[in-house]
Amino acid sequence: MNRLFLMAAPMMAVALGAVGMPAAALAQDPAAAAAAAAAAAAAAAAPAAPALNGGDTAWMLISTALVLMMTIPGLALFYGGMVRKMNVLSTVMQSFAITCLISVLWYVIGYSLAFTGTGAYVGGLDRLFLNGLDFTKAFVLGEATGSGVPTTIPEPVFMMFQMTFAIITPALITGAFADRMKFSSLLVFTALWSIVVYAPIAHWVWYPSGFLFGLGVLDFAGGTVVHINAGVAGLVAALVIGKRKGYPKEAFMPHNLVLSLIGASLLWVGWFGFNAGSALTAGPRAGMALAATHIATAGAAMGWLFAEWIVKGKPSILGIISGAVAGLVAVTPAAGFVDPTGAIVIGIVAGVVCFWSATSLKHMLGYDDSLDAFGVHGVGGLIGAILTGVFAKMSVSNSEGGFASVLQADPKATLGLLEGNAAAVWIQIQGVAYTVAWCAVATFVLLKVVDVVMGLRVEEDVERDGLDLALHGESIH
Repeated sequence: MNRLFLMAAPMMAVALGAVGMPAAALAQDPAAAAAAAAAAAAAAAAPAAPALNGGDTAWMLISTALVLMMTIPGLALFYGGMVRKMNVLSTVMQSFAITCLISVLWYVIGYSLAFTGTGAYVGGLDRLFLNGLDFTKAFVLGEATGSGVPTTIPEPVFMMFQMTFAIITPALITGAFADRMKFSSLLVFTALWSIVVYAPIAHWVWYPSGFLFGLGVLDFAGGTVVHINAGVAGLVAALVIGKRKGYPKEAFMPHNLVLSLIGASLLWVGWFGFNAGSALTAGPRAGMALAATHIATAGAAMGWLFAEWIVKGKPSILGIISGAVAGLVAVTPAAGFVDPTGAIVIGIVAGVVCFWSATSLKHMLGYDDSLDAFGVHGVGGLIGAILTGVFAKMSVSNSEGGFASVLQADPKATLGLLEGNAAAVWIQIQGVAYTVAWCAVATFVLLKVVDVVMGLRVEEDVERDGLDLALHGESIH
């Protein structure tokens, strides 16, 4: 109301002057003069409303395109090259179809559930069918909560950027059950999962009234929201659907690792939009996030390569590209919080541990995670989320003033364990635990419902002969 009064006061003065009331009349009233002085002081003290910034908006448009490229064609090629020849088209079809399906669902309800309202657990219906989307001013995330986060980009750009995250997350899950799920069941499960699992967790972590946001969980670009979420869902799906016929006795050799190398390379480049774009500005924090992303990825690729070389005697193309993706995953929650040294440690640890999880852990536990969705994304996301609490630095995190209010309250405030904040690791563990619990339970229930209604798995002869011809009537040759 004060802001409205301050905006209206000059117009009132003009109107009064227009009808002949002298401006000095207000000054002759001591109470009016005092009120005017107080209003002027309040106006001077009030923070300026954020303004649209062309440079930031341009960077976010580019970042949005880069992240979309991660799914199509990046992930499609990465997964498509790793399956057998008879399932290549069905695999790339899954990524492309999910892109289309989630785009429509995000428009209808997904964005609203994730990024509106005032609730702690799920958003509202304020942007149902993107109703009321404001493209004329700088977007304030969570403005209705009273503690909104101002940006310098229009809301449609923010909405589209977040849409690309909502797209790639369920697409990642498909790697866990490659070669054996019905296409129709995949579409139904993906739609339900996006609404019941993805949107609420995005709200928890990234929206100002979300309960994990309030808890202080650090997730710069999606370690919990995207990677742990997708990895855990993939593990549950692999367990519910069951192993591929012949696994692990038969060899399931990749059809074309050149395709996978190209896909991994597109993922690497696209991830600069994923992580650096999550700064929402073209500023110093985006630059540090980009550097951290690249360094961690290279470190993880080398960590996996040398671990494989030592254990198996030979380094492989599949190994080095899997290691790179593990590094991209692990640095995602940390990218805007850590310096390059923290990033490379996170990357190396992720490369070695994900090599173990993808080559040993799944054999020890007996599950069939076909393309290592859990082994890379679930485990890598967990490593990155927890190590963010270790290596987070206030100097990096506050490079654009994002933690100014925290430092104003406590000039000695720190973020990570190495800076003296031991509580940060416990907070990160809680964020991981809540994400894993909800994702695992909800994913299991959704899969069981879809299985009862329409079945999850293709017939045995379809699985044996290949999904391309049976489900889509096409083959690559």
